[in-house]
Amino acid sequence: QVQLVESGGGLVQVGGSLRLSCATSGTFRSIYAMGWFRQAPGKQRELVATITSGGNTNTADSVKGRFTISRDNAKNTVYLQMNSLKPEDTAVYYCNAQGSVVVGIGIKDLEVWGQGTLVTVSS
Repeated sequence: QVQLVESGGGLVQVGGSLRLSCATSGTFRSIYAMGWFRQAPGKQRELVATITSGGNTNTADSVKGRFTISRDNAKNTVYLQMNSLKPEDTAVYYCNAQGSVVVGIGIKDLEVWGQGTLVTVSS
């Protein structure tokens, strides 16, 4: 069974920084992409940033220039460096991984979500 273990959330003041980490537990045959999504109270979950195994990134306009996603392929770990945090960044941040796993003699695509980590930015 593949799981994602997130860490790094917490309380920070406006303008501060946090670094989120997400490590995979279990064995993916391969990981196509990993990323971060967030959900603020009363709002839908939205994409923050994603990164492929080749290093291609996609970042939401709302966080461009402030957040940076990176990945350690050897450790199957993804990071989100968040700088210049704003109150509107307050949300539960979820890690996501899309890849494939071996099932019996076959291969199956799998998408996994982390349990979420709360980021609170106080003004």
